[in-house]
Amino acid sequence: MHIAVVLRLGPDLTEELEINEDQTDIDREWVGIKLNELDDQALEEAVLLKEAHGAKLTAIGLAGEGVERQLQTAVARGADDAVAIEHDGGNVDSRTAAHLLSAAIREMGVDLILTGVQASDDVFGQLAPFLGGLLDWRTLNGVSWVSVAGDGLEVTQEYSGGYASTFSVKLPAILGIQAASQPPRYVSGSKLRQATSFAVRKSHGDLPAGFTSPAISNLRVPDRDHQAEMIGGDAKAVVAKLLKVLGERGILGG
Repeated sequence: MHIAVVLRLGPDLTEELEINEDQTDIDREWVGIKLNELDDQALEEAVLLKEAHGAKLTAIGLAGEGVERQLQTAVARGADDAVAIEHDGGNVDSRTAAHLLSAAIREMGVDLILTGVQASDDVFGQLAPFLGGLLDWRTLNGVSWVSVAGDGLEVTQEYSGGYASTFSVKLPAILGIQAASQPPRYVSGSKLRQATSFAVRKSHGDLPAGFTSPAISNLRVPDRDHQAEMIGGDAKAVVAKLLKVLGERGILGG
């Protein structure tokens, strides 16, 4: 079995984000870039499948700042190969990414694709379904457990309210991973240093003739009518302030 895991980089949302002068994107000059957390879960699940069943694992990412280093880190964690998809666009949406990725994946002889169920720029979880549509492969999102069963997979998909279903899935397939079977592993510094010498392969992604990607016409920070008030002081002062506020709002009487 040949597994491909798609890794996406995005802005570190723990940092303060600012909008650029054109108001069409965030200002990326100073913001930190990190691996999408759910793609991190997908990578761990892919490595677990490789270790348990002797699969080949290839990490794939769209070329850009920090991607080659992240792909080398995936090799340090257990990937056998790494491919950066070069393209002519800048930051691409999930539909465009699916077109760029699918062309390379067709040539690689992949049986199973894993990717995070969401990303900071893909909150609707569209990458896996777009890839499934382009490749005409079975697709499941919100996956929390995967196991090889015969010539296929047993896959658990989670729903709201604490419900889950387990499916028997034939390959080839695409899975949007919500959580790996175990937390992503720690990689030693020596392994990371060794992986920096790994040669990431390059592949060029082409878009269909006449294809157009959506563009952001305007980006702005949401309007704020008010914000939280922090109450300082000792316990007596805090209680007095809380009682006053609750009284003003008619929650406490007298």
